[in-house]
Amino acid sequence: MSIKNIMQMLGAAIFMALFITCDNHNQQKSDIDMSELVVRMAEIEVYPAYLEEYYAILKEESKASLKNESGVISIFPMYQKEYPNRIRLLEIYSSESSYQSHLKTPHFLLYKTTTVHMVKSLKLIDMNPIDEESIVDIFKKLPIDSE
Repeated sequence: MSIKNIMQMLGAAIFMALFITCDNHNQQKSDIDMSELVVRMAEIEVYPAYLEEYYAILKEESKASLKNESGVISIFPMYQKEYPNRIRLLEIYSSESSYQSHLKTPHFLLYKTTTVHMVKSLKLIDMNPIDEESIVDIFKKLPIDSE
């Protein structure tokens, strides 16, 4: 997969996360200051012996963050098809203060303390969106179930 394809997928995922969050929380687009966003890719490699347990803990942490923290726009976990122990998280926070607040939540601290021995490597990569305006048009095609 080329860098161009990866960047296109990353951009699409960022804007999908923003669109879904805005729709689910009945926010107006103007409620999100794009210049304040913290966008990050987390690259995590997990020891294969802990994979299923790690997935379960990460899934719970991601859900709790989205449900309980208004400043968390996305924590979208995914893994590489060929290497399921290579996990990527698309993390988007409404601001640096929202990110710092997230790091102190009980669900994040539980995640960190229960998975520390499972993680072989962790790299956090700060990102910037390229096309902030295309979010609405791109994701109108997705069948989104907003319960």
